Amino acid sequence: MAQLKPNILLIYTGGTIGMIKDFETGALRNFNFNDLLKHIPELKLLDCEIDTTSFETPIDSSNMNPIYWADLVTIIEDAYDNFDGFVVLHGSDTMSYTASALSFMLENLSKPVVFTGSQLPIGDLRTDAKENLITSIQIAALREKGQPKISEVCLYFEYKLYRANRTTKINAEHFEAFASLNYPALAESGVHLSVNDEALYKPNRRKKLKVHKRMESEIMLVKMFPGICETTLEHIFSYDGLKGVVLETYGSGNLTNENWFIDLLKKLIKKGVPVINVTQCSGGGVNMGLYETSTQLKRIGVISGKDCTTEAALAKLMYLLGQQISTSSFKTIFETSLRGEMQ
Repeated sequence: MAQLKPNILLIYTGGTIGMIKDFETGALRNFNFNDLLKHIPELKLLDCEIDTTSFETPIDSSNMNPIYWADLVTIIEDAYDNFDGFVVLHGSDTMSYTASALSFMLENLSKPVVFTGSQLPIGDLRTDAKENLITSIQIAALREKGQPKISEVCLYFEYKLYRANRTTKINAEHFEAFASLNYPALAESGVHLSVNDEALYKPNRRKKLKVHKRMESEIMLVKMFPGICETTLEHIFSYDGLKGVVLETYGSGNLTNENWFIDLLKKLIKKGVPVINVTQCSGGGVNMGLYETSTQLKRIGVISGKDCTTEAALAKLMYLLGQQISTSSFKTIFETSLRGEMQ
């Protein structure tokens, strides 16, 4: 009996990839995604079935937020049993944030969820949209021994497939817009599609998909810089509704060890507000205690983000706060890799 073709659901949230240029006015506008094949007839050549759906009102990715994340995982949850893989078309500016969030919201995922987009609209003569979309669908349709080859949330852009929660956008101008500096690419597209089997996430396929939709957004990201002001931070940290803080620190997790700053952190942690330490460097990770300026952080209970990206650390914090993890176990759970987001 012939094996059925993989069935892929294409989900459009918004962004440049779903726009075409009006050649009379030069303005970009969204096109009807049901007419996708008219713009990319090459999709007919793919050895899979493709269905499409879209946010009722597509959005610019700058407006992305946890409410839309919940909408997106609901689409995947409702369609999960009827499709072999999912491709999410998303604006590139916040793609790493959304893709990282979904990696935590979709627990026990055993099918591919591939995020992609483009730097130029689909109707542009030099667009990168066609290659990104075609290869993302091919990746989502990959099978091995009757099972999906890829079983995690990932991001494909400019010939490389990355683990989503390891990515960050590094360039607003070049087609190679994303990087994963602390984890190797999952696959590379050239003459052949080469998959790095050792780097793939290995799910427990016996566990059923569990979808989490509550993400706590009353959190703050604070980037350290020389001259950061005591009164400003004191004002921010005194907000009663503050549920968590991510500190973007220098190098391997260092920041000022002036008494006023350490005291502010102590007060936060004493109130049960988790404080996460991630490096503002593009690559590498946090190693608290390596230098004297980070020794006190470790002592007062600051949580190490290890080699997490800022995007993944924020998403993980929102997710764990949404799960209402107890204060006593929060640090241990955060410092444990849940979806391959840290070493």
